[in-house]
Amino acid sequence: MDIEKARFNMVEQQIRPWDVLNQRILNLFMEVPREHFVPQGFASFAFADMQIPLGQGQMMLEPKLEARMLQTLEVTASDNVLEIGTGSAFTTALLAKLGHHVWSLDIVPEFTQQAETKLAALDIENVTLETADVFDDYSPQVNYDVIAVTGSMPLQEDLQQYLTVGGRLFMIVGSEPVMEARLIRRLSATQWSTESLFETKVPALQNVPEPEAFIF
Repeated sequence: MDIEKARFNMVEQQIRPWDVLNQRILNLFMEVPREHFVPQGFASFAFADMQIPLGQGQMMLEPKLEARMLQTLEVTASDNVLEIGTGSAFTTALLAKLGHHVWSLDIVPEFTQQAETKLAALDIENVTLETADVFDDYSPQVNYDVIAVTGSMPLQEDLQQYLTVGGRLFMIVGSEPVMEARLIRRLSATQWSTESLFETKVPALQNVPEPEAFIF
């Protein structure tokens, strides 16, 4: 496989047609080696328009969804970023290239360990990795300018409380077969706005709170 041609085709045939036109984002997908983050045995799918199994019921998101999320979040060089769901650590690497510092959480210790090795190999140092459950007494290190949630959840949880005023949160809400990507902005200490972006389908975060069942 011609890796550079495959990388170029990923950007031009998958990402750009999905309304990702931010040149900084497009350049990152050309520069950061996605193949470095793909699990063993899936190298030939590194640039494919598909979700790649990571184990533990989790997936590496398709490139166009990763790119659309990053463009939507408008990450700047001064932003402190919280990523919920380290997974393959590819999105972690992209967020680190865009922002000031990234705190990345995953409930699976193996994902955290693998991420540490992969990021170190690329000299990406502005990342703090932690094996933790954001829904189980997690204490934020700072108030975050950006929160990126890489899995879905049935209901919109109160993660927006962790945002700075002006901060942005990307999340995917719902259950199969209907899930919706949303962008939440913190407008003030007590006000937020929510924008519906597009429909998609991704695995749920582990240990995400389930909605209470109706009792008749």
